[in-house]
Amino acid sequence: ASWYAISTRSRQEKVAASMLESFGIENFLPLAMERRQWSDRKQVVNAPLFPGYLFVRIPMLRELQLRVLKVPGIVRFIGNQSGPQAIPNAEIEGVQTVLSYRIPCSPCSISKVGDRVRIFRGVLAGIEGTFVRSGSDSNLVISVETIQQSIAIHVDASDVEPAFCLSPPLFAGVTPTLSAEHGLSATRM
Repeated sequence: ASWYAISTRSRQEKVAASMLESFGIENFLPLAMERRQWSDRKQVVNAPLFPGYLFVRIPMLRELQLRVLKVPGIVRFIGNQSGPQAIPNAEIEGVQTVLSYRIPCSPCSISKVGDRVRIFRGVLAGIEGTFVRSGSDSNLVISVETIQQSIAIHVDASDVEPAFCLSPPLFAGVTPTLSAEHGLSATRM
């Protein structure tokens, strides 16, 4: 079974997720606490992290696709001309891990610029994303490429390392470093 993104009607994510659950279909609706203000009050609510999307984990069988598409509120599977596009487990697991530890995060647009890094210590060790800076803040952007959505979490620059592996025979004595001024670089030892 693989993860697939589903597009939902506006503000129907929770209803669709509940219906999928009642049909025994594994799904994931990332929710984040959000402060909302109305004219008469302020309230903290659980809002979809990626409005208009939720995820299902199913074997890609036509029968199961149709069963999912018949759920009220669901519009379509996200994919291309050849059909629904599977989402790598690591992308879903990254979002699930951040949410399970209740680490503050916020949606952000996907960014192709920046260095691919991996957190190497702490509860998020192993999570990969794009390292970005906003003023003096360091953030890790975790992307779900299929739906072109991302979340950003605050990280300490000293807790990340390049996500690629240097081959020892080719780069003996060279250590990758991440610096605020220059991004990812390699230095000789």
